[in-house]
Amino acid sequence: MKIGIMQPYFLPYLGYFSLIKNTEEFILLDSVQFIRHGWIERNRILKPAEGWQYIHVPLQRYSRETLIKDTIINNSTEWKKKILAQLEHYKKTAPYYKTVVTLLSDIFVNEYTSIVDLNCKSLKAVCDYLRIKASIKVFSHMNLTIEKVNAPDEWALNICKALGDVDEYWNPPGGISLFDKSKYNQNHINLRFQKINLTEYSQKRSAFESGLSIVDVMMFNSPEEISVMLNQYELI
Repeated sequence: MKIGIMQPYFLPYLGYFSLIKNTEEFILLDSVQFIRHGWIERNRILKPAEGWQYIHVPLQRYSRETLIKDTIINNSTEWKKKILAQLEHYKKTAPYYKTVVTLLSDIFVNEYTSIVDLNCKSLKAVCDYLRIKASIKVFSHMNLTIEKVNAPDEWALNICKALGDVDEYWNPPGGISLFDKSKYNQNHINLRFQKINLTEYSQKRSAFESGLSIVDVMMFNSPEEISVMLNQYELI
């Protein structure tokens, strides 16, 4: 079995969905420390004029030791309305604006306490829209007992070993320096790094902003066009 493991990101960029599409099982690792200013509670879309801006899910106060699975959304603010309002400028230029806003509105109609629940629901909804046959699981819900983790690369290794039938593990290339390939070889697991080749598409403005949230990609491209983009990668 070929698996991918990532922290649960909020409406992440194209490469994240390419990893989901091209693995057989995808695990959201939520039993690790939450780090501020990452991609768990925010992502990037276009500004009304030039450049980009964040869309953001507010969180309750937490300690440094808080795990992702214990991170709680601050629902005292109307963050859903704010995000949808930040997308309104797409109406003028994006051919799939109504479709994407409907998709997000359907996600937001539910009430969420956990950021993991929100992100998992969002990932599955986007995968359904893009016709990605995805098996997405949340690590803390799997009741999987793994060996003690002594190094960053052992989270994936020990999860693969506990699952028992994994022969390939795929990871984004940003983590290459953290991995000791020999550990995986010793356990007969082929370690692969997937590098997405981000395809430039028309954002109806002078300068292309690369690596934005999947929301931006969906605004300007059909599911069929995005499917082709998701397969534009190389393994290193």
